[in-house]
Amino acid sequence: MPSTIPVHRENQEKKTSNPKTSSFQQKANMKGIIISAIAVLAMIQFMVEPGQALTCGQVDASLAPCIPYLTQGGDPNAACCSGVKALEGMAQNTADKRAACNCVKAAANRYANLKEDAAQALPTKCGVTLDITVSKSVNCDLIN
Repeated sequence: MPSTIPVHRENQEKKTSNPKTSSFQQKANMKGIIISAIAVLAMIQFMVEPGQALTCGQVDASLAPCIPYLTQGGDPNAACCSGVKALEGMAQNTADKRAACNCVKAAANRYANLKEDAAQALPTKCGVTLDITVSKSVNCDLIN
């Protein structure tokens, strides 16, 4: 009776994932989740219930897409103009307009490279009549 010798199959291909590809996919998935979470938070920020004061979080979220335009010039992108239009809709009374103005002024002062001329032209470039001036030195108490 012939004896059987166990055969080792060391040279067979093993199905393993490439660690670099896996890591890349995980990072891409994580970025997608983070972007989705930010978008949801921004949408929540836009929902203003009657009787509640406008917050700087809402103002910042609406103008965040405008940062490249405000610091580099050129033309504002569609997301920026959507945010400016949303801000116009949120600031309907004097208290909200003044609150939004103070938030915009504080945000403008966080950017040393803010282009004042681009900032002042923003509402016009987006086709919006906005009582709030994007400026580092605006007097928000004068808004009615």
